Amino acid sequence: MVEIERVSKSFHKTVKEHTTEVKALAEVNLSVRENEFLSIIGPSGCGKTTLLKMIDGLIPYDSGKISIDGKPVTAPGPDRAVVFQTFALLPWRTVLANVEFSLELRQIDAKERTEIARDCLQRVGLGDFENHYPHELSGGMQQRAGLARALAVNPSILLMDEPFGAVDAQTRQLLQEELLELWQRERKTVIFITHSMDEAVYLSDRVVVMTPRPGRVVEVLDVPLARPRLAEEVRRDPKFVELTNYIWDSLKKAMENGH
Repeated sequence: MVEIERVSKSFHKTVKEHTTEVKALAEVNLSVRENEFLSIIGPSGCGKTTLLKMIDGLIPYDSGKISIDGKPVTAPGPDRAVVFQTFALLPWRTVLANVEFSLELRQIDAKERTEIARDCLQRVGLGDFENHYPHELSGGMQQRAGLARALAVNPSILLMDEPFGAVDAQTRQLLQEELLELWQRERKTVIFITHSMDEAVYLSDRVVVMTPRPGRVVEVLDVPLARPRLAEEVRRDPKFVELTNYIWDSLKKAMENGH
């Protein structure tokens, strides 16, 4: 479904009239299957978020090609939605109005967008909080609202940039379980960025390991764990422990070698 072929990206920084080139990504190749849950893990600054933004069409790539169902990505589209680490909710709007926002931008009429938004809030467990404002919600609830907003436009691809990085450990585990249940029902294609090896293995069908900047794909690993997954059982499974340790070793080698 998503094809990334030999994609490279550089940024230019100017300090005191001196311009330097920072190469973020180099010759990235990756295929993402339809309805797959795929996680990308790598050192800070390796270009994971840059890659996600290019898949969404928010920033251009310098060379190579990114395509979805054979069509080149040149701009954001209704087939994709992003969930960020920062909740990015509008503080002056209720939870319901926040979820409706993306539908307003698509000029959906008021009655229909309210129905869609309420349905999405029910799906993420926030049906009783539609009239609350963001500051009245916990971090986990705010992230659920952000997910509901993404689901409201019914994308086929969810792009998730460390969505649970800003919540505490207990909330993070609960959100992981809820996301898996949602994915099991919805069967959308998910591209999920994380720094957590446990999280990547628990959630994913495959895990992509990247090098330090400029980011390249070191390897793509299948996750040999049956679905549906129960957190307590999965984390005791020897295959889970083995793969998590393997990814850590792979990341260490990549960082030590600098590529």
